[in-house]
Amino acid sequence: MSPQPPVSLILVGRVAGGFGVRGDVKITTYTEDPKSLAGFKALLRQDGSHALTITSARVAKEGLVARCPGIETKEAADALRGLRLYVPRSALPEPDEDEFYLTDLVGLPVRHVSDNALLGSVKSVQNFGAGDLLEIQPALGGQTWFLPFTRAAVPEVKLAERLILADPPALVGGAEGPAAEAEDDGAERHYD
Repeated sequence: MSPQPPVSLILVGRVAGGFGVRGDVKITTYTEDPKSLAGFKALLRQDGSHALTITSARVAKEGLVARCPGIETKEAADALRGLRLYVPRSALPEPDEDEFYLTDLVGLPVRHVSDNALLGSVKSVQNFGAGDLLEIQPALGGQTWFLPFTRAAVPEVKLAERLILADPPALVGGAEGPAAEAEDDGAERHYD
């Protein structure tokens, strides 16, 4: 028996806790339409095992309030707090021609827009609250770095060609200007 290839899972929500006293589950959704979460047959854990099945749902602030079989009390719903909910990538609708899922960017090579130099490849897509960032694994190895996923820094995503063109901003702390050029001239400097 040969091992099956891993299924690509997409994070679509997180259990925020119980809602009310009858075991309703509050879910923070990461989908454009919160109600679409109820359309998936089963929501999975990160390891691919079953997490929840939604039998009914209503939209609430920042997500969804759902009824799930086997969860009958507020305590049972609260015990699920923090549970991340995933679906297989194959369960998502195909994006339009000029659209893509952020997960589809992982693994793509990143080249500089002006000279086509290979900068690295996308290791992950992160968002720490100020917008999406592409985590880049450098082509020559070393520590990863973050590229803002903005039109200025990433002017073109060629998904069909499996390529991202980037114009990264100057490195923070990098030497600039005439002082940087004269830094190692051996001259003693006095500051008054």
